[in-house]
Amino acid sequence: MNTSLLIALLVPFAGTVLGAACVFLLKDNLSKRVQKGLLGFASGVMVAAAVWSLLIPALEMAAGSGTAASGFAGKMAGALPAAGGFLIGMLFLLLLDRITPHIHLDDKPEGPRSGISRTAKLALAVTLHNIPEGMAVGVAFAGALSGADVMSVAGASALAIGIAIQNFPEGAIISMPLKNSGRTRLQAFLVGAMSGAVEPLGAIAMILLASILTPLMPWFLSFAAGAMMYVVIEELIPETAEGEHSNLGTIGFAAGFALMMVLDVVFG
Repeated sequence: MNTSLLIALLVPFAGTVLGAACVFLLKDNLSKRVQKGLLGFASGVMVAAAVWSLLIPALEMAAGSGTAASGFAGKMAGALPAAGGFLIGMLFLLLLDRITPHIHLDDKPEGPRSGISRTAKLALAVTLHNIPEGMAVGVAFAGALSGADVMSVAGASALAIGIAIQNFPEGAIISMPLKNSGRTRLQAFLVGAMSGAVEPLGAIAMILLASILTPLMPWFLSFAAGAMMYVVIEELIPETAEGEHSNLGTIGFAAGFALMMVLDVVFG
């Protein structure tokens, strides 16, 4: 694995680290308005990335596999990996939500006895939800390295940048409430930053397994898309829609979607 590829795989993790570092720069928690805008922006980035960087390449890769029959049956066979992988990704995240705690970012801090437990639960929930994002980047680069025409290194890099942009507000929104719940700035930073450490690990694992997984690449691309869409629908959009200033979330969504779409079209 060359150095430039390794750096590209670390880009999403860097976004989380930079976001978590806001705990050293900001005195108080992020305002509701800033949270709404950032969450909406992250939602737009993830939806655009799921469509342009994952689902469309999955459809094109399956259609060009040469194994599908002609006519209606052939088109259905070409669409099956994208649709099936997408649904499996959604179901996978649904299962994670059932076995891990569902913690809202504006939950009130608990008492000293339960602080460590709550911090551990928050770290676990966020870390598990970051695994599909790391897989998405790894699958995208694996597809590009395999020589498939539907996926380029530039397009995979655009996806990594888009996820890094999404990870920045996530890191900040995690670390700031932890500081206000009684953790030191360093502890809050470490929890927020390390929640994204699984992303490069997941990406590297997918690349190392690329030779084995190449025939299943459309399934993995669409699986990552389904997992990302679940996070948007279940976690991010409800947070932006609750209470006041929901219009800022809508504006943020539009900006994030447009930016990620441009990145993918320009670099893809």
